[in-house]
Amino acid sequence: MPPIGDPFAGFGPVEVFALPFMWRALLTVVVLAIAAGIVGLFISFRELEFVSDGLVHAVFPGLVVGSAVAGTSGILPGAAIAAVAAAVLFTVLERRGGVGADSAIAVVLTGLFSLGVVLVSKQEGYVSQLQDLLFGRLLTVTEEQFWQIVVVAVLACAVVIVTWRAQLFRAFDPAGAEAVGYRPLAADLSLGVAVALLVVAGVQALGVLMVIALLTVPMAAARLLTRRFALLIPLAIALPLLAGLFGLWGSFELSVGFQATVSPGAVVVLLLVSLYGVAAAFRALGGTGRRRAKGGAAA
Repeated sequence: MPPIGDPFAGFGPVEVFALPFMWRALLTVVVLAIAAGIVGLFISFRELEFVSDGLVHAVFPGLVVGSAVAGTSGILPGAAIAAVAAAVLFTVLERRGGVGADSAIAVVLTGLFSLGVVLVSKQEGYVSQLQDLLFGRLLTVTEEQFWQIVVVAVLACAVVIVTWRAQLFRAFDPAGAEAVGYRPLAADLSLGVAVALLVVAGVQALGVLMVIALLTVPMAAARLLTRRFALLIPLAIALPLLAGLFGLWGSFELSVGFQATVSPGAVVVLLLVSLYGVAAAFRALGGTGRRRAKGGAAA
């Protein structure tokens, strides 16, 4: 039973998402889902999940500095500078520094993330600030922040779309891509910048620790559900949309109906991971069924 006098008691899904902060949160998830579906295709094909994780952590000092200098309006510019710088560092260290990709990522990740923790600890009330930066504030995204997220997400998608053919060649035939005139370093830098921008777009709403799920889980689940290339991006967009819709509604119901303080972003990510589990089970059951059918035909 909701408490007496609760203004949100008895709200259904339509009424819940008519609330301005819920509607804006849902639109934020829609924008991020579309961008993650497009950029995530090449994250998955190039097996850059660890790079994405590194960028998410490397962006942390940019968030801290931006917040300290200009408040909430400085978070996105600070994060953008840190993310693009980290993406370039990852690519240059891997290709020119004589070290492997994992080593380059580990060096940059640990250094920049530690710098961010040191910087945020110098501020008053740093514990609450650290929590906001790590776990996001999906329900408190302002209109200004929403449009910032839209602009950055569009830029990330534009970088991938403009370099689409080069990215496809680079993913499936690196030697062939170089032979026909595409420059691998340019393609790598372009994709790194696109991933960095998407990290920046998502980190304000979902936080540092949860945006990685949006970058990697939807496409991983889509590849389990279908082998058709044309369906990968639509599925990778639909899954986080579904998780976002029910995650936001569920977190609202838990907060209002049961007086439980939950992170909406965490609920959305938990549902997204659950959908991945369903996709994995579907794939496993489908494989078992095909093996049985082949066995029966052979008999």
